[in-house]
Order: sequence, then structure tokens, then C-alpha cells
Amino acid sequence: MPRLLLIRHGETGLNSSERYWGSTDVDLSAAGLWQAGKLRDRLAKENIHSIYSSDLKRAIVTAKTIATLHKREVTACAELREIDFGRLEGLTFSQVNERYPDIVQLWLEQSPKLAFPGGESISQFEERITSFSRRLQKLSGEETILVVAHSGALRTLICQLLGTEPRQRWQIRLDLASLTIVETYPQGAILTLLNDVSHLAGGG
Repeated sequence: MPRLLLIRHGETGLNSSERYWGSTDVDLSAAGLWQAGKLRDRLAKENIHSIYSSDLKRAIVTAKTIATLHKREVTACAELREIDFGRLEGLTFSQVNERYPDIVQLWLEQSPKLAFPGGESISQFEERITSFSRRLQKLSGEETILVVAHSGALRTLICQLLGTEPRQRWQIRLDLASLTIVETYPQGAILTLLNDVSHLAGGG
């Protein structure tokens, strides 16, 4: 398996920091576009062989911005989408807590039984990310692969690569426009960089 550069997309509009946007296809904000440009500059000297991205616009635009310096096509992967929050899409935490207190309780307990009404269950989400992990296993160990996706998807992927319990994703923080690097080997994977946002220093 290859060396993986894992990127969380940049900031979006629609008050994304306050509301749950999973499968909803929201655009990058002006700040998010600036962040994507800083990621492009950060990775300019990397020899990137392939680029994979969630097929949602906030990830695709981030990926294509980075790809401009590498002359690589971006492969859109629906399996890298964020979890589908169903009827919770677009709500704030206080609204979710008011309307779906039972869901919040399972959420806070990090329960594997969690399923979002009208959306995905945690088990369905994990299986979807597993399908992408299988795709990675077919790639050459000599390649550097860029993957642009969402917080939940990337945290779940990291756990799968490292062979840790899926619920440990709750203990991983990935900020917007962050870079994480995982080196993969036949014997296992090594996390060499986590949630690096040093390229964003200075603001936008």
C-alpha cells in the first residue's frame, strides 16, 4: 500500500461550523478557497501519483485546487462522502437535542447502534469507508496518494488503516484544511503526521 496524504476540505458556507452538513453538497466559502490554495502551495513539491476525493463539492474543489500543480485528474469517490445525517442535516446541536434526544444520547455514548433518522447508521458508514480502504490495498507501495474528504470519513479511514477500534475515531481531531500523513506497509500502517495546519499560519 502507498504513502497517503489525507486532507480535510476547506471551510464552507451555510454556517458549517454550527450545523451538521454531511451529505448536503455545500460550497467552499471564500476562506475555504484560500485554505485550498495554501494546501496547494504546501504540497507543491510532493510527487503525487493519484488523487482521490469525495464527490461533494467542498472536497472536489479542494482536491482540484491542489491538483493544478500536479497535472493529475481527480477521481471522485462517493464512498468518501461524510456520513448522511438524514433529517439532522442543517440542524444545530441544540436543535438536534430538542428534536432527537434519543439520537443525541447514542451519539454522546459513541454507540455503534447509532443510526441517523432518514440517513445512515454508523455500521453502514464504516462499511462504505471500508470499500475505499480495499481500493487502496490494490495500489503500489511506491506511490504517494492524495485523499481529500471529510472529518468523519478520514477519521474512520485512519482507524481502519491503523487497525484500531472504530470508536477511536472520536479521539482524533481533524481541523478544516488539515494535512495528515499515513505511511502504509504490508506489516501495518504508521501515522507520521496528524492534523497539521501550519500552512494556514497568518490567516486568510
